[in-house]
Amino acid sequence: MKIHWLGLIIVAVLCIAMDVFICRRLRRCGYRGLAWFNAALAVLTAVLATAVAVMPLSEASTANSTFVAGQYMLYTFFAIVAPKALGLLVYGLGRLLKQRWMTVLAFVVAALVFGIMWWGAIVTPGKVEVKEVELAFDNLPDAFDGYRIVQWSDAHLGTYNGRRAIVERQIQTINDLHADMICFTGDLVSRETNEAEPYRDLLSTLHAPDGVFSVLGNHDYDEYVHWDNEKAKLADSKALCDLQTAAGWKLLNNTHVVVKRGDDHIVLIGTENFGDHIGDKRGNITSAYSAPRDGNFKILLQHNPYAWRANVLPNSNVDLMLAGHTHAWQLMLSLGNWRCSPASFRYPEWGGEY
Repeated sequence: MKIHWLGLIIVAVLCIAMDVFICRRLRRCGYRGLAWFNAALAVLTAVLATAVAVMPLSEASTANSTFVAGQYMLYTFFAIVAPKALGLLVYGLGRLLKQRWMTVLAFVVAALVFGIMWWGAIVTPGKVEVKEVELAFDNLPDAFDGYRIVQWSDAHLGTYNGRRAIVERQIQTINDLHADMICFTGDLVSRETNEAEPYRDLLSTLHAPDGVFSVLGNHDYDEYVHWDNEKAKLADSKALCDLQTAAGWKLLNNTHVVVKRGDDHIVLIGTENFGDHIGDKRGNITSAYSAPRDGNFKILLQHNPYAWRANVLPNSNVDLMLAGHTHAWQLMLSLGNWRCSPASFRYPEWGGEY
């Protein structure tokens, strides 16, 4: 794993300064027990950060269980540091405004953030939420009125570390929706193909009358693992494509299919990942469909929403694009119809309907 020493040093200095300040303030206020508790947490975060820094998480030889353990260590680090940092920010603001009640608020904020982060890590991965969206198009062929599509995306199967019940629940939920078509929009795995092997049989149980279609996401190209050679990397990427084909999925790598109902039809196009990094621009709408501005009703499967403005709009009149990728950067606040996520700073279309 490549270690970015400058970044680590900056984070370490900030964490040490924060913990020294917190311990001193707690001791000065007579909370010696809390001061010792904070010191223990500081030691724990130092151990976690060191362990993650030296673990070979990017090597192809690293077992998925080790990779997942490293993820949880890193998450634990942030779940300790982030609440303290936000609590300290509220405390500092209270001191600036000379509002003593904000000291209590600082503790509340820290505890709330800590609780939310661990709720998100432990409880929500097992939950399946279905969001139904009804879309209307003037040019949709009559035979496709009421057509139902299920979009599934960013499974990152290695994250579950062999916990089949979670994936089984997702697939059962999808099948129970009785859609006409199922579309998977990329990132079946996080690092390499073997993450999907424990679920191979489950993936083959997905079914829909018009088929199961998929495209590749940025994590499906084995770019997040250090391989001994390019041949091994390409072989693993091909194995993932073969796995999807063996499961009965139709992988659309810069290609398309025509879906027919009676005398009517629509075109389903799939492009490879097209992101905002130079190496991510594999997808091309004109390569996938030679007449991207014709009169056919067209649905595009693309992993990255960045492609909509950068490649799709300038080169086609696609009616609907289904994408994934952002998963709200793992953080979203919502209240009624209001939603907020840090993903919006990078992706104008980061989640939902646009």
